Amino acid sequence: MAATQAQALVAGLWTHDAEPAADNAALNRLAVWALRRYSPVVAADPPDGLVIDASGAAHLHGGEEAMLADLTRRLTDAGIQARAAMAGTLGAAHALARHRPSPTLVVASDATGAAIADLPIAALRLPADGIEALRRLGFETIGEVAAQPRAPLALRFGPEVCRRLDQAFGRAGEPITPVAVPERIEARRNFSEPISTAETIARYIGLLVADLCFTLEHRSLGARRLDLLCHRIDNRIEAVRIGTAKPVRDVRRLTRLLGERIATIDPGFGIERITLAALVVERLDYRPAATSLGDPAPPDVASLIDTLANRIGPQHLYRLAAVESDVPERSVCKIAPLAAPTQGRWPPHWPRPTRLLSPPEAIETLALLPDHPPVQFTWRRIRHGVMRADGPERIHGEWIRGDAEISAVRDYFQVEDEAGQRFWLFRTNDEADPALGPQRWFLHGIFA
Repeated sequence: MAATQAQALVAGLWTHDAEPAADNAALNRLAVWALRRYSPVVAADPPDGLVIDASGAAHLHGGEEAMLADLTRRLTDAGIQARAAMAGTLGAAHALARHRPSPTLVVASDATGAAIADLPIAALRLPADGIEALRRLGFETIGEVAAQPRAPLALRFGPEVCRRLDQAFGRAGEPITPVAVPERIEARRNFSEPISTAETIARYIGLLVADLCFTLEHRSLGARRLDLLCHRIDNRIEAVRIGTAKPVRDVRRLTRLLGERIATIDPGFGIERITLAALVVERLDYRPAATSLGDPAPPDVASLIDTLANRIGPQHLYRLAAVESDVPERSVCKIAPLAAPTQGRWPPHWPRPTRLLSPPEAIETLALLPDHPPVQFTWRRIRHGVMRADGPERIHGEWIRGDAEISAVRDYFQVEDEAGQRFWLFRTNDEADPALGPQRWFLHGIFA
């Protein structure tokens, strides 16, 4: 409607000039951010969407559901409201993300048809006049249009309706052109004849890594994340992503890491182009391995860390570091395996168990007096008699987190049972956490 009419209907309405070019530029920057973080194949979908091919990349983020949850959470933290859907086809994911109320949704490939059948026909990405023509004939949902014979649909509405239906149901492919990262260091090879065998792919990976490392060495850089994009002749891209614990430009090491992922590449009818891109790079200056001829070289476990991280996922490989907090479960955090040492230290005057239970597990206890340690406790249906005990160590909540934390109190005891096992128990009057409740006993840790 006209701006004057809108201002007459809504008091105090603010109006701003549209900036389509700036909007597209911002969407491209968002696509580059998603490309660096989530998948090697990301494209902008104007005016308000991103297309992410998560094949072979979702497991690096804990699975498809965890990946979508992390994506929407980070966008929300940045002030961007987002809904995300993952399906077997681009058309289905596009429709579900825009026409389902759920913030995140993952649909299996074999359930794509049933998931989009009841969506409105506007979800088919048809032009406005095509949608209006279908509605005049009484069509409201995708399932109703899909149930009609194809020949009359194509004759009356042209090939666009059938093409969109085939793309949504997976009967036709839909290529994705990844967004271009500015100043990305890459190497590529085009083939006059498509290649498909694992041996040929491995040979060209070695050549591409050599070319890429030559460019990195010329710029005094090392790669932290590499994307291998195999462009098939059917317009599909097979992507492989690897990461390293520290900057690397060792040809043999990078070739081995990429070679371990060749089995995940489906060449289809053949690969016509391979691109190897260094998506994340850092400055790399070599240092001497030993201070003198007689000193041994320090051990380098970076290669082992890279191998494990690319096999099981980087989120499963970490070190633990101390955090300044009196609450035990908040006094530790995960850091990268080769991260620099932190300054945090655990308090030396009160020993902490080598294993903490998350969350603490409820136990049944028998104590002579309310303020005394228990004389026996039952944990996981096994009774333990207490032979020795030390405590209590009183730990208060952190007032900076909220008013309820001020009254949160835990009394910790170190106890030893008849078998010599040592446990870390606490009695709580925790009003900040309803799951713990007042005056209950929990087992929080086990000493070595």
